[in-house]
Amino acid sequence: MLVILAACQDDDKSNNPTAVSDQEVISKYLNIDLANLFNYSNPTLPNYYNVAVDNTPSSNAITDMGATLGRVLFYDKNLSVNNTIACASCHQQNLGFTDNATLSSGFENGLTGAHSMRLGNIRYYAGDSMFWDKRAVSVEDQSTRPIQDATEMGFDSNHGGFTALTDKMSGLNYYPILFKRTFSDSIITEERVQLALAQFLRSMVSVNSKFDEGFTAAFNPNAPGGGIGGPFNNFTAEENQGKGLFLQPIAQGGAGCAGCHQPPTFSLDPASKSNGLTMGETTIFKSPSLKNIGVSGPYMHDGSITDLPGVIEHYNTGVMRGPALDPRLNPAGMPQRLNLTQAQKDALVAFLQTLTDTDLNTDPKFSDPFI
Repeated sequence: MLVILAACQDDDKSNNPTAVSDQEVISKYLNIDLANLFNYSNPTLPNYYNVAVDNTPSSNAITDMGATLGRVLFYDKNLSVNNTIACASCHQQNLGFTDNATLSSGFENGLTGAHSMRLGNIRYYAGDSMFWDKRAVSVEDQSTRPIQDATEMGFDSNHGGFTALTDKMSGLNYYPILFKRTFSDSIITEERVQLALAQFLRSMVSVNSKFDEGFTAAFNPNAPGGGIGGPFNNFTAEENQGKGLFLQPIAQGGAGCAGCHQPPTFSLDPASKSNGLTMGETTIFKSPSLKNIGVSGPYMHDGSITDLPGVIEHYNTGVMRGPALDPRLNPAGMPQRLNLTQAQKDALVAFLQTLTDTDLNTDPKFSDPFI
């Protein structure tokens, strides 16, 4: 009886002054204060974001603890078979959560099948698919596929699948604590990893670009488009010209970009089809939000365009015919030709640069938490 009582007391941290607290364990590995978590659940959003469609499901609302766990998962190289690759290896914060390589390197230096997508404003894509080729049905579904990819992080069936990973994670002292605080018990499952990663990804909201500063000052809920079409006082004349070209339909003298890349989040219209990058394209590709597009190239799903002038030139003269081509890029059955002047092309590039959100790219709450 005395032995049993002693064992019970040893398990009770309140009665055992030598017991190690959760924070002491966490502090050995992570720069995280469990008593003072970053605010992920209640970001300050501009008024004009009230028009955005949010793909966050009611079953996975963002919490500070859940997103904190997601941040650890996102940066943890232990989630690859040989401890060399994390999600953040291919989605680098200082580059707008993309990679400046055409294709990214996997855990054994194999190359990924597509260019790394930017992640900012992922929560505002209104469609029911993720990845360039739309093969995932949600942010949750998308989040663990790279982990189980034979090239990217390696936990495929040949390496024990996700079961092998959860066993590995259970042996890392910080995960039982983080999972218990997030889900009320320390059981690690793929579904819970998906939920936490998705919370962190959706918390990457971009609202602090030069564009946002200008729109905040100009916003008028009673004006068409909230006043987005008027000149922004913080823009140069060239940037305002580029904004006008971006917003106006081709029939009205613009470039029609906003028809697919929808302000104010610049997420893709879910009805969009492909952009004529290759002749005869049959796959319908989606794209990420244009926020932070100016931080780093290359661009497109295959990384085939190296810079923003090249992106503009594609839509100006390079759209090619194919079954998957978006009808808006195929007027009267002929691939789009905008016939932009050099000054107009330069103005569009200047406007796209105003979508850079330095705050998102440097915010500590989205940075590597590991010591």
